[in-house]
Amino acid sequence: MNIETRNKRRRWVVIITPVLLLLVCFYGLTYGSISISLRDIWFVFFGESDQIYQTIIMDLRLPRVLIGLLVGACLAASGALLQGVMNNPLADPGIIGVSAGGGLAAIITMILFPQFSLLLPITAFLGAFLTAAVIYGLAWDNGASPLKIILAGVAMNSLIGAVTSGVMVIYSDRVQAVLPWLAGGLNGRSWYHLEFMAPYAIIGLGLSLFTIKSVNLLLLGDDSAKLLGQRVELHRFFIIILAAFLAGTAVSVAGLIGFVGLVIPHVIRLLIGEDYRFLLPLSILAGATIVVFADTIARSWFDPTELPVGILLACLGAPFFLYLLRKRRVM
Repeated sequence: MNIETRNKRRRWVVIITPVLLLLVCFYGLTYGSISISLRDIWFVFFGESDQIYQTIIMDLRLPRVLIGLLVGACLAASGALLQGVMNNPLADPGIIGVSAGGGLAAIITMILFPQFSLLLPITAFLGAFLTAAVIYGLAWDNGASPLKIILAGVAMNSLIGAVTSGVMVIYSDRVQAVLPWLAGGLNGRSWYHLEFMAPYAIIGLGLSLFTIKSVNLLLLGDDSAKLLGQRVELHRFFIIILAAFLAGTAVSVAGLIGFVGLVIPHVIRLLIGEDYRFLLPLSILAGATIVVFADTIARSWFDPTELPVGILLACLGAPFFLYLLRKRRVM
């Protein structure tokens, strides 16, 4: 891709992505088992509206759309950061085990300590953080190469999956409420969930924007980054922990939604190139867009059954992942 083509694409993507995000938000508010027109939505926010519409929009759809925005943004940012520091398009919080670690911690909290459900984002982050730290330690040998991190992550993912299954078998009488969460979804999410997730998501997304320069330097290779004054291992570790924090925040509310962190950054990269000054913010917007759009489809197109959005995204993301494996032949 030459510079002129890349810049032209970049301008179009910068314009189109926020527009798509706005349209998808309106789509999420208007479409469902009961369709609501834009005119009625206007009256809900700025005038006198029917009480039924008021309840549907303000109590059901609006918090769900906002949670979807934050979940998609966190997952996409986490995937983009991991792909950048590992210089590998197959890196993703779900694939290398970070999401699984957060999920295991969340499952243990929900099954054994339901009274601490308010601390779910913190416990999910701690699970993701410990997983990331173990993976980094396993990959360390006078430095942690990206390939070793991914291989160690895949192994940890399998181990954590086995432990998760074991916990669910041992406490089989308590897992009914956890099963929908394992599939990944936003069903039943409300202002309560938004309130305890939003601070963590905003902090994590804000910090991610300060890592842009570091990720761009790491993309040059460890030796080049060191020559330019970068403390490679320190910055890589911090960015991986930040990615774990973002993944844990998303997992705590939405469950195990996969492939957003893999697919979205890679698609944006194909369109505009590797520069994280554009790639990271656009990935955040695109991730928010795809989760809200997929969630609206999952709850509306299969009426009266509501399909967990994690299942729908896996059906879309898995073929793309296989395409990447075949094209790149990295592993």
